[in-house]
Amino acid sequence: MKDEGLENSVITLSARGWSIRRIERELGISRARIRRMLGLNSGARDTTGESPIPVKKPGTSKLDPYKKTIAEFLGKYNKATGQRVFEHLKDNGYQGGKTIVGDYLLSIRRPGSKKPVRMVETNPGQRAAHDWSDYNIKFTSGGNGMITKVTFFSYILAYSRRQYIEVVADKTQRTLMRCLINAFIYLDGVPLEIKSDNQKACVDHWESGQPVFNQEYLKFASHYRFVPLTIRPRRPVENLKVERPFYYLELSFLNARDFKNLDDFMEQLQRWLNDVNDVRIHGTTKQRPLDLHVQEHAHLQPLPNQHYDTSHVERLVVNPESCVYWKGYMYVVPPKYMFELCPVRITDDSVIIYSPQGELIATHPLAREGQKDRYIGAKQSSGKTPDLPLGDIVSRLEAMGPDMIEFIGQVKRHKTGSWRHHLRALLALKVNYRVEDILLAVRRAMDYKVFEYGNIEGFLSNNATPRYGMKLNFKPNNKDNDKDQR
Repeated sequence: MKDEGLENSVITLSARGWSIRRIERELGISRARIRRMLGLNSGARDTTGESPIPVKKPGTSKLDPYKKTIAEFLGKYNKATGQRVFEHLKDNGYQGGKTIVGDYLLSIRRPGSKKPVRMVETNPGQRAAHDWSDYNIKFTSGGNGMITKVTFFSYILAYSRRQYIEVVADKTQRTLMRCLINAFIYLDGVPLEIKSDNQKACVDHWESGQPVFNQEYLKFASHYRFVPLTIRPRRPVENLKVERPFYYLELSFLNARDFKNLDDFMEQLQRWLNDVNDVRIHGTTKQRPLDLHVQEHAHLQPLPNQHYDTSHVERLVVNPESCVYWKGYMYVVPPKYMFELCPVRITDDSVIIYSPQGELIATHPLAREGQKDRYIGAKQSSGKTPDLPLGDIVSRLEAMGPDMIEFIGQVKRHKTGSWRHHLRALLALKVNYRVEDILLAVRRAMDYKVFEYGNIEGFLSNNATPRYGMKLNFKPNNKDNDKDQR
């Protein structure tokens, strides 16, 4: 057995100038042994400083004959637990213990990157990163412990690590841009670069290894003068500059706290951001994020005078109730715009309706979630649907073109008692069908000399694509019925 103490004595004495003969007399060992020790030491010092790596020879295990059985079982039941795999092996004659089975499953199932992960520090004001995360939160209000899904948006300045967190209702592009604007205002500036994960709100697709950013997101980035960046698909570690943006939120805010409801939750979140998250000593920088933000602030780009318009614009048809329909609620429009296709702007708190010519015609507060009254902007005490004068109906139909003018004349000639009803119902078709399709149906009706609304609707139902995929339920006006009976 190698005597490390003896070898050390030989080497240190030789280093002090002792001769081999003197060491031989002092330690009582042969000169050949002394020379061998000194030679090995000199060789190790002169050639390499690395100790040889001992190679562990693979041993045999009782589990070895059953590894193929495990692979087949996991191929069929890939989520099987260690206990279930152990039971299956016992059924097939395995005589070993459970622990070795668990260790083997851990070795073949353990996820992990084969590449090293390194943090790269950036200059002040150079970069920020944002991300989403969902959590199930128990609210105590009412005593029933209701579990609610809560989605967080996180934005972190890479140099100072100062963070903005917001609770959001969805992960749409419009919500993302609103959150980024709120973060810019909160931190009073915009970095040169902003990195995201590979989400659809930012990236449409990849071509030749490069991201193709969404055009709307690029316009947003240009407005605030930052360069959009994103991680490559299936490379989540590329975003580690944000250092697990929700880790401290989970550890400090979501841990051991009670929340009455969502309002209480958001109030506590804001206090935590100000009183805890901003002033803690960060594990990497060893400084408070608020102090480093003072240094970084001067390097951030200033905010524009006007923020980016994140409102959503839809073109909606004014229905027979003289309303536009948006997410379960009716927003009232002046009756003269019934059946018109009107631009509607939806903001965080308002629904703004314009005429087809672009004139502002109505503004209503956006309905609150769970609001019972479906009609926004008018009293519904009478229960009667507003109506259009017959002259307006005829003029709107005639505006579709010469084919419609000719058809109106034919309807009046052949449906002397009910032509008013047919024309009202014909105009109502604009709610669900395009004018081009209606005119095609009208020309077909004249070819076959049929002048009833039902024939037009039947042709459209079978041959045209509706706007909203719904079937109209048009009811004739009582005044039309009275006139038709005369």
